[in-house]
Parts: sequence; structure tokens; C-alpha cells
Amino acid sequence: MRLNLVMTCIFVSAITFAQNITLLKQNVTINRHIDGTLLLPEKYKNAPLAILIADSGPTDRDGNQNFMQNNSLKKLAESLTKKGVVTFRYDKRIVKQLKSGNIDASITFDDFITDAVSVLHYFQNKYSFSAIHIIGHSQGSLVGMVAAKEGADGFISIAGAGHTIDDVITEQIDKTAPMFTKDAKRVFDILKEGKTTTDFPPALASVFNSDVQPFMSSWMYYDPKKELAQLNIPILVINGTKDLQVSEEEAISLKSASKHAQMQIIENMNHILVPIEGDDLDNSKSYNESQREISPQLIDTIITFINNSN
Repeated sequence: MRLNLVMTCIFVSAITFAQNITLLKQNVTINRHIDGTLLLPEKYKNAPLAILIADSGPTDRDGNQNFMQNNSLKKLAESLTKKGVVTFRYDKRIVKQLKSGNIDASITFDDFITDAVSVLHYFQNKYSFSAIHIIGHSQGSLVGMVAAKEGADGFISIAGAGHTIDDVITEQIDKTAPMFTKDAKRVFDILKEGKTTTDFPPALASVFNSDVQPFMSSWMYYDPKKELAQLNIPILVINGTKDLQVSEEEAISLKSASKHAQMQIIENMNHILVPIEGDDLDNSKSYNESQREISPQLIDTIITFINNSN
């Protein structure tokens, strides 16, 4: 199988860690929307590839946003590659637009799927790995499972929802501000019809602003359980018990959708993939603490799954 990684047009550098493990780093441009980082172990012949897809918002290849620096995806990628898995992580297209100051307000959820499929096809066409696995984190879970239909060999969901986004948000509103539940359901019903509205409480503006509604409509179209059920490849569903954003019940619901799915609930792991021994305040602070180490059980679980799926 072909794995030609001596590339004349891509800058290659090396990262050496304290334990004397050297990783090869390549900056790769997939297309005009997508730039990312390919990490390779020193011995990469016949290695599997894992494509990492980020959470919602303007999240970059390392798992960071402007006011949230935790390096969750960078740590995940480096940890997996130190165990022999080639990894590719990329900036969401909105990140490149923000950096250039040229933001496209018409971005939809389908654009994120298009980008993920483009990444998958790029590596399918230009390299030959022993297998290609897609790892989607939170919103990236839904993006990844739809993209995985295009020929991925395995799919891993980390903190992925098991229900449509309108159901997830409505449940959150019902728990935190039940006086707005009826309004939320009404507006979601309008969006399901492909329409927009300005008739919503100001308190729900972050969810239903006019510039958000088309994206929300396109996101609502995809039901995670229905999408997962269409995958005939090995599937691993992971969630942490300290995840403040996605509950274990979501993982259980998602896993139930496929006979091919395994599930791993990781004790004390939170949404950004680090162990939390303290309370919710400690948990929230960790979102901006890049020095925290990623969950060792998460890495072991993923490596075991990939090795057994090859």
C-alpha cells in the first residue's frame, strides 16, 4: 500500500518530547477553506490515520477559540501519534475567515460536512494508510458521522449528542429557564419549515438571531441516531462523567442507534477531555487551562479501538 510522505511542497518539521519521542509535523492545505496539521510517528509505515473534527464555534485545529485556550485537540492528536497513529486536525473554515477578516455569514452546517468529506477524500486519494478513522468532538461528532459514509474505516464520537440540536437546546432551556421553553419550541417549529422569524424573546437571541437561524435550520436537519445507524463500520461512542455540556444519557442514546457501536464512559473526564477531581467551578476553569493533561483512559480507549478495528 502506498504511503508516500516524502513531499517536496509541504514544510516538514520535527517535534521532540521529553520522553525522546519524535513526531514529524506537516502543515497541509486541503483546499481554499481548510488548513491543518498532519502529525506522523517516526515509524509510520502501514500506520492508521485519525482525522479530528472540532466542536462548535470558531474552533481551531488545536481545539481553541479566542477566549478559550486549552489545546484539547492538540493534546489528543499528539497523544495518539505518540502511540503510533497518524493524526490530522484542521481549522474550521470560519477560523480562516476570521483571520482574513472576510466572514461569510451564509455558512451552514452542510459546509462543515463538505469540509470533512474533502479532508477524507484528500487522504484517500493522496496516501494509503492501513485505515482511516474519523474522530468527531461534540458538534464534530455529527459532522464526522455524516462524512464517514464516504469511505471511512471507523468512526469515534467524543461527547456527541444523541438527539437533534433543537431537542438538545430545548431540553437545556427547559432545565435552566423553563419560562422560555414554549417559545423555543415554537421558533424551532418555524425553522423546521425552512422559514425565519423575528418573534422570539430577547433572552433567546444567542440561539435565534437572524444570522444564526439558517445555520440552525441546516443543523436541525440531521438526526444523530439516524445518521449513525447508516454506518456499517466499527463505531466507538465516548463520554465523560464530568462533561458539563453533554450528558452520559446522550452517549447511551447515540450508542443504541447502531449494532456496530461500542461505548465507553470515562470517569471524571470533562468536555475538553481532561480529568476533573474538583467541583463545577474547577471544571469550568479548566476550559482555559492548557497545562492540564488529557485523560490517559481516553487515549488508551481510542488506541485499543483503532488497533482492534484495523
